[in-house]
Amino acid sequence: MTKLLKKCPICGGKVEEKKTDKIINAGRDFVILEVNAGVCEDCNEKIYTKETHEQIQKIREELNNKIPALKQIGHIYAYPVAESV
Repeated sequence: MTKLLKKCPICGGKVEEKKTDKIINAGRDFVILEVNAGVCEDCNEKIYTKETHEQIQKIREELNNKIPALKQIGHIYAYPVAESV
């Protein structure tokens, strides 16, 4: 398992390991994945391990190819906004 960086490559702030949500999208399809990531205490940048990044890429590929390994757990609806007269 790859270790997380201790210093943020963006601002130089301290990085702490935390559980965080990663939203992965492909077109109009989305997956919300809970992952461990390094999160900068100063700028809130999220830093992923190589393994987590590979998992994100795999899920994105599954979304793009409509692979049925993903389990649908809900729906997102667009509510039509009434036009002003």
